[in-house]
Amino acid sequence: MARGINKAILVGNLGNDPETKYTQGGMAVTRISLATTSVRKDKDGNQVEKTEWHRVVFFGKLGEIAGEYLRKGSQVYVEGEIRYDKFTGQDGVEKHTTDIVANEMQMLGGRQDSGNGTPRQSAPRATERPQRATNAPVDAFEDTDIPFVRQMGNW
Repeated sequence: MARGINKAILVGNLGNDPETKYTQGGMAVTRISLATTSVRKDKDGNQVEKTEWHRVVFFGKLGEIAGEYLRKGSQVYVEGEIRYDKFTGQDGVEKHTTDIVANEMQMLGGRQDSGNGTPRQSAPRATERPQRATNAPVDAFEDTDIPFVRQMGNW
């Protein structure tokens, strides 16, 4: 029997600065709020924007990188899986949450100001997956060589 696929891909902007906490074992857990906006035309031909907010969680080294390099307004590409959870709140009401547990992250856009007048550093591509062994160097091509990357700005 075939296994299922649970994969989410988001490209959006952070609505706030990342919040990083550490487990008792020292593992980083970073949470962000990511906005994705789509544009469509209504029946009168007017453009209508719709923004969806997503809760994204990064763990381990990826959480450390996200906490260090991402800031409110940063544009980011995130890959991960959708996780649903339910719990009973203090008021006794059952609550439901939906999170994207990220396993890959790529910062997009140009360098942004870090708030103190100096540009912040650019982060390398971050992933939690092991790299495949190949004879070619990992960075042997530019992002512009991938067709969909050139068109991301037009979304």
